[in-house]
Amino acid sequence: MTMREWVVIYLKGVCMGAADIVPGVSGGTIALITGIYDRLIAAIAALDPRVLADLPGVRSRSGRLRLREELVTMDVPFLLVLGAGVGTAFLLMSRVIHAAFETYPAVLNGFFFGLIAASAVVIYRGIRVDTPGRVGALAFGAVLAFLVSGAAESGGSASLALVFAAGAIAISAMVLPGISGAAFLYILGQYQYMLGALTELTNALVAVPEGGRLDAAIAPGIPVVVFLAGATVGLLTMARVVKRALERNRMATLGFLVGLMVGALRLPVEEAAAATEALTTSLLVAIVLAAVVGIVLILAFDRYGEPLDYTEDTAI
Repeated sequence: MTMREWVVIYLKGVCMGAADIVPGVSGGTIALITGIYDRLIAAIAALDPRVLADLPGVRSRSGRLRLREELVTMDVPFLLVLGAGVGTAFLLMSRVIHAAFETYPAVLNGFFFGLIAASAVVIYRGIRVDTPGRVGALAFGAVLAFLVSGAAESGGSASLALVFAAGAIAISAMVLPGISGAAFLYILGQYQYMLGALTELTNALVAVPEGGRLDAAIAPGIPVVVFLAGATVGLLTMARVVKRALERNRMATLGFLVGLMVGALRLPVEEAAAATEALTTSLLVAIVLAAVVGIVLILAFDRYGEPLDYTEDTAI
């Protein structure tokens, strides 16, 4: 791949990360819209931990070449560049999103509604939900997301076991378009906690060159590391499940994903309503405009991104 193509992959990762750090559209949806979803699924499913056994051989030229060939075969360079973009978005936007939630919660949720609704429409246009099985898959996804989205957020918990489980569940959004990983965290009562931990960790690391103490990063770093460990486990397992489902019943699986997005619309609506003490005309206009911006953003992705491949393999 050329440098320009790598930059494009990196920027798509930034878009995925920016989407997944907010309780709205998922990074998996952005992967679908930007045309890298199938490659992402295939690359994650191809990861084989046994490649680590080749690390001692990197001291020889032949060993390095063999390891490089295996990593390229698994499309690891693609995952690293995409992951770098996702990580960049997380680091840059964590405090911005936190501040926005504190100041403009209703307007921000209106923006999330526009993102999710437009994503559902874009993907639905490219599939055929024309059999009872496919209709059932779409309806099941909608009901499931609607029920999950209605769960109330509890107070932030520092339980490392819960943080690990939250990471495993939330990362599914990277391979399963629909409700975002941040929304799962929000529902599990871990969103504010993890956002705060990431912000504290970033602040502590940035302060080190200016005389800050490195041990200040230990406390917020522990839940972040545990979360990433859970995410790794969830990513390796969920990717294989999604890949198998797409291979066996592609249209029904995509219909289920659209259903998830439709059902997930409950979350931004309820959050916007809960954050609104008095619905004034100016606030209503701001919410509607924010939703329109979200819709336009997704439609722009659809228009200028790579064409989505909805090739059907089997019928249901």
